[in-house]
Amino acid sequence: MTLAEAAAHADQLAAAGDERALATLRAEWDEELEHAARSADYRERAVAYRAIAQFHFRQKLELLRRGLEDESPACRGSALISLESLSRDHPGVVNGVRPLLHELADSDGNDAVRRLAVVALRNGSPDRATIQILTSLGQNDEAGRELRDAATKVAALLKRKAVK
Repeated sequence: MTLAEAAAHADQLAAAGDERALATLRAEWDEELEHAARSADYRERAVAYRAIAQFHFRQKLELLRRGLEDESPACRGSALISLESLSRDHPGVVNGVRPLLHELADSDGNDAVRRLAVVALRNGSPDRATIQILTSLGQNDEAGRELRDAATKVAALLKRKAVK
């Protein structure tokens, strides 16, 4: 079984609520995941960063942070997908890397990575600086339409959260 297959199986176990089997699978694949995240091949790193969320590995947040700083857009994107998934019920996950997410959303060289960073910011607590950055991105005519639309929607959502 490959890491990607094990991660997909872990996601199924988590969805079924089988915490015991998930914990066993995490223990089996922990070292393999760590090894893949340090691989010279960006494809292996991308699979590893994505697998962190599929395994529900909250203790691997520092590894995800490294993924957000990876030279490969595919790896940054995979790390952002995992971060977004892990932060749905835990805004602290996003809050812990907020400055890095601001940087990715504002100036990453890859538009898909920028949009994923914006989407991940949605799960954080409503921060004034975040709202300002997203509002500015939404009004930036030089940014792509999809990025502007995502930034505008997330800024509006965070403003509503702040009022509650």
